[in-house]
Amino acid sequence: MTTNILDTLAELDLFADLSKKEIKSVRQRMTPMSVTAGTELITEGEIGREAFIITDGEATIWRRGRLVTTVGPGTVLGEMAVLTGITRTATVRAETDLELQMLSRREFFGLLDESPTMTRKLLVSTINRLQELEPGLLQ
Repeated sequence: MTTNILDTLAELDLFADLSKKEIKSVRQRMTPMSVTAGTELITEGEIGREAFIITDGEATIWRRGRLVTTVGPGTVLGEMAVLTGITRTATVRAETDLELQMLSRREFFGLLDESPTMTRKLLVSTINRLQELEPGLLQ
């Protein structure tokens, strides 16, 4: 993963179809944050109020108490709950110290209100991600 956050965002599937101007708009709304190893970043069953992008470090994803996978830089976490208001479908725990970019629900909706074109692109990306996570859900 590159060290330039704009390049990092452009590499993510969620933002891959956005223009450079749209990527800059996303970046302006994000908040950098650090999390120490062992911290539970997302808790299964809670309402999602923010999405995260890991820029450095590793985290584990747990569903119903079972380890699903380990993720690292470039992973987007929590975007489904932020977009829909549904509860979190998994728990995410920092296995190492993490560097993240956070986007709150309010900021995310601000992006959607900013541009119908960006909204369409993000909607398509989100639906594609949902299809990846739950292959039979949209058939």
